[in-house]
Amino acid sequence: MKFEHRAYLAVSVLLLLATVSHAQQQKPDAEESQSLVKAIQNPVASLVSVPIQENVNPNIGPFDRTQTVLNIQPVIPIRIAESWNMIARVIIPLVQQPDITQKSTGAYGLGDMNPSFFFSPVKVNKVIWGIGPAIVLPTATNQTLGQGKWSLGPTVVALVQPKHWTIGALVNNVWSVSGQSARPDVNQMLFQYFINYNLEKGWYLTSSPIITANWNAPSGNQWVVPVGGGVGRVFRLGFQPVNVSLAFFGNAVRPSTPPSSPWGVRFQVAFLYPKKEK
Repeated sequence: MKFEHRAYLAVSVLLLLATVSHAQQQKPDAEESQSLVKAIQNPVASLVSVPIQENVNPNIGPFDRTQTVLNIQPVIPIRIAESWNMIARVIIPLVQQPDITQKSTGAYGLGDMNPSFFFSPVKVNKVIWGIGPAIVLPTATNQTLGQGKWSLGPTVVALVQPKHWTIGALVNNVWSVSGQSARPDVNQMLFQYFINYNLEKGWYLTSSPIITANWNAPSGNQWVVPVGGGVGRVFRLGFQPVNVSLAFFGNAVRPSTPPSSPWGVRFQVAFLYPKKEK
């Protein structure tokens, strides 16, 4: 493993250990912790949060280059009617994209932003769901960091939360509707299933790989199918509720052209802003 790979992993693990160690000094209410754990695992919960997620994808190409994607993902629920919420979720990616044909060159900057809007009923039943549009904006600061297209499509999420479990899935598919004519058209799907088992004191086990399909790619190079999981915890850092998680994934299916990463690491810190009781 290259030094840069080890550095990313070391920083992720040290941050996780440091925050959890500090959290031992905090004694959040058990009921509050359980409520927050359930809320952060529900993509359409009435909970304002700001996840900051680092994704590290190493060993790409003949020079074992590493791609990193730092996603800033604010989630803002808005009551739009007595019976309906709209949950705005925006992914703002900062991408370090290596030139896999070279040992040291590449590009770094803002990628294409991806806002989604879920319309979800306020009254919660056994099956929690939301539906709305997903949009991809051509905001990349370098051509290699984005697709150069405005894209649009539907997105749907559904889940259940029996006892200690949260089980569900989120799916969207977007098609390009305008943009740079010289760039390839977009027709791509994202499917994320999530299975969480909640333990005591805010701890949980999680598996939430993101499966993608590029329908315009040649046969055999359309799918990325990761498999794996990790661990997380919700706790208070001083007065601030946070959610910290660390997960590892191996790509069971991945494109060979162009070369892609065989495995990846996802480290996330999410700042939570629950509604205050009146």
